[in-house]
Amino acid sequence: MSIPDAPAPQDLEVLLPRTPGALADLGEALGRAGVSLEGGGVTTLDGGRVAHFLVDDGPRALAALAAAGIGPAVARGVVTTRLAQDVPGQMGTFARRLADAGVTVEHLYSDHDGNLVLLVADEDVPRCRDVVRAWDAERATTREAHPGR
Repeated sequence: MSIPDAPAPQDLEVLLPRTPGALADLGEALGRAGVSLEGGGVTTLDGGRVAHFLVDDGPRALAALAAAGIGPAVARGVVTTRLAQDVPGQMGTFARRLADAGVTVEHLYSDHDGNLVLLVADEDVPRCRDVVRAWDAERATTREAHPGR
């Protein structure tokens, strides 16, 4: 018997009012629906607040927020990778590779396991995945040659 694939994580983007309790309302609605937040955050931009959180079930999260009257909200696929935190310049090197491939990063954050979560335009996803595959392969080779890195 095969185990079905787990759903791919998604970025949940929610526009929140700039009022006390808005983040609590979001967290409570998702919690009631059994949706766990695996990383992300909230930022204020042009007087509004935008939340980005990694969730394992985007459709369930969207339904819970709609039922609670929270939003607007959208769930989109993400690309993830890791950076070597002990190596200065990793973000610049990785970001340069994305730029050289024509990928514009719309949003990024880390999940609870220290993975870099990238949200890019839909048309950039294939190129982003190509860069990440090459990056991850290079990291694996580096770890083999230099254990502990």
